[in-house]
Amino acid sequence: MSDSLDQVATEIAGCTKCALHAGRTKTVPGAGSPNAEIMFIGEGPGFHEDQSGLPFVGRAGDFLNELLGTIGLAREDVFIANVVKCRPPQNRDPKPKEIEACSDYLQRQIDLINPKIIVTLGRFSMARWFPNAKISEIHGTPYRFGDRLVVPFYHPVAALRRASLQGDVRADFNTLPGLIEKVAQGDFTGMPVGAIGDEPPQQLSLF
Repeated sequence: MSDSLDQVATEIAGCTKCALHAGRTKTVPGAGSPNAEIMFIGEGPGFHEDQSGLPFVGRAGDFLNELLGTIGLAREDVFIANVVKCRPPQNRDPKPKEIEACSDYLQRQIDLINPKIIVTLGRFSMARWFPNAKISEIHGTPYRFGDRLVVPFYHPVAALRRASLQGDVRADFNTLPGLIEKVAQGDFTGMPVGAIGDEPPQQLSLF
């Protein structure tokens, strides 16, 4: 049987692989264009996401919509997902075992969408590709993984909580149109080649 985003979402809806399923209202598999050139991957659903079943709603969603609008994109043009598909209690950080439980779902989504650029939002999403890095040191830097770019960004919530980060967040988003063009041309000049490591995400620094 061929895989599909709907099939992945159906499996997520019935998932009991980790303890997060016990407290969820709705699963949040992800949303957006199945043909998106850019895929955003956040950390985990919050209260509003748990209620709606959609990623990035509430204040963080409003800010993300604003950032997308500044570069001529809408949510319908991209795909947005999280490393965990159920809300962690009290919006705590996702635990390594919870991230691992959802890892296959996320990988299938990536394979099906096949985006040209993956933007990680926050340190737990970043850890999938850059487990030993500090987000303050590599945010906005595109790394080549084959014919795809992975670019770590601060999470929108971090910028809402810490106003000094908003300039960095906006500047990072403004690089995306140029990166799309470069990938389309196969121009990876000066971009470092990424390599997946094996350190657990809890060792990362928030800043």
